[in-house]
Amino acid sequence: MGGNRKEEIITFKVDGALAEELRRIPNRSAFIRDAVLQALENECPLCHGTGTLTPNQMRHWDEFRRNHRVVECTDCHETYISCELNETEEVSNG
Repeated sequence: MGGNRKEEIITFKVDGALAEELRRIPNRSAFIRDAVLQALENECPLCHGTGTLTPNQMRHWDEFRRNHRVVECTDCHETYISCELNETEEVSNG
């Protein structure tokens, strides 16, 4: 975040428990800055971090999931979206 960028101070409210935890961090500014940047980089491409879909997004999602499913990776146990059309192709070509 170097260069000639002008720094801006942003404040936000937190509850008492979070404030207490943040007080224990030696460089709160760097910690919060890194956490925000990481959250922005890992934002959900559908809901953009809101946790919900609009009615139109839900309609598109319903159409998309006709041929896709959310599955768990057997190696890392994270969930991901798998295309059932590709699986059908692999079985018929195999």
